[in-house]
Amino acid sequence: MFGFDCAQSVIGHPAYRHVLCDIREEALPLRPDCEILINNAGTLEERDAIDVNLSGSIRFTEHFLPCESLRSVLFIASASARNGAEFPRYVASKAGVVGYMKYLAVTLAARGVTVNSISPGGVITPANRHILENEELYRAVLAETLLGKWATAEEIAELAYFLTVQNRSMTGEDLLVDNGEMLKSNFIW
Repeated sequence: MFGFDCAQSVIGHPAYRHVLCDIREEALPLRPDCEILINNAGTLEERDAIDVNLSGSIRFTEHFLPCESLRSVLFIASASARNGAEFPRYVASKAGVVGYMKYLAVTLAARGVTVNSISPGGVITPANRHILENEELYRAVLAETLLGKWATAEEIAELAYFLTVQNRSMTGEDLLVDNGEMLKSNFIW
């Protein structure tokens, strides 16, 4: 199992090999043959969002498309791709990822490769520390969901496992995991 990132690894497993790289760079690392490709590239930094989240994701994914053993590709997009919330370039980049996923699903169907994406809403991660550690702000964002909670990283990982390892029939789909935030509305008659 390989992981590619511009940051040092936080994974300590004997079967894991970490490769330091920036997916925006021209020279990508040696391409190991792979069966499953999970593209989780992402930054909230507006100045880098298009280059990393969209262009970098496309470049990196296309680097692995020649792998003959490839059987599943998964992208981590964002609920923001659907509702336009957050920052403009971030929203555009994640919406572009969903569009590219659909294109790739059509392109790779003849090879039997499934291609899907997950669009999480709020997820409990260090990137959201500024919300999680502010009790008033956290209560406010939880109130925006039907279930009154955010997803855990483990929940997203379990869905990713299903989509890439167990799934053989679903392709071209973007799964929204937002605890009902998109459905939450205050209907006024």
